[in-house]
Amino acid sequence: MNRSFKFSPGEFYHIYSRGVDRRKIYLEKNDYERFCKLLYIANSEKPFEISVLEQDKFYSIDRGVQLVDICAYCLMPNHFHFVIKEHSTNGISLFMKKLLTGYAMYFNARNERTGALFQGKFRAKHISTSEYLRHVPLYVHMNSIDLVEPKWKENGIMDVNKVKKYMRNYPYSSFPDFMGEEREKGRIISKNSLPAYYDSLEEHLEDLQDWLEITPEISHLIK
Repeated sequence: MNRSFKFSPGEFYHIYSRGVDRRKIYLEKNDYERFCKLLYIANSEKPFEISVLEQDKFYSIDRGVQLVDICAYCLMPNHFHFVIKEHSTNGISLFMKKLLTGYAMYFNARNERTGALFQGKFRAKHISTSEYLRHVPLYVHMNSIDLVEPKWKENGIMDVNKVKKYMRNYPYSSFPDFMGEEREKGRIISKNSLPAYYDSLEEHLEDLQDWLEITPEISHLIK
């Protein structure tokens, strides 16, 4: 995919990719956990060795200078979404190369397969307006709703309380970190790179409530 823009330091981007032929890229808990570790360790100007992924207190490892700010993420069985801010020239490209190459090598070895795991180049959209930036992290986090209410984008949410609880307990998303949960994976993200609006849990929950109640009417904001 040829992009109509170049990544620029200081700018935000919505990054996403899926498995080739829409295949699942995470088959079990270990796969999700491995990808999360790579999100953390690949975000560094330093190279890393595979052995480091087995260390205790992994998310306390000093990575040195980070390539990007990962502001939000959500991992789904056959795809992922990120909100990323580039730090320096080529930061996103280098980070994504380290991340996807490292994970594909792990996945192929573990499952005795060869060939591409991801569908072409990763996709990216420049988050060019404050309105887009306000809504896209919520959209990224709400991808997990597909696992409990697959038609939510078309029909709205049938059980709002059930969905809220599911999102807060879904371990492969940064939504628990936005809700103030203290966990090791919280070190993956740099939420303070987002506008100060995101420091307000109450406002964030109000926006979430709006999305959950009238999703079909406002979903155009993030397409």
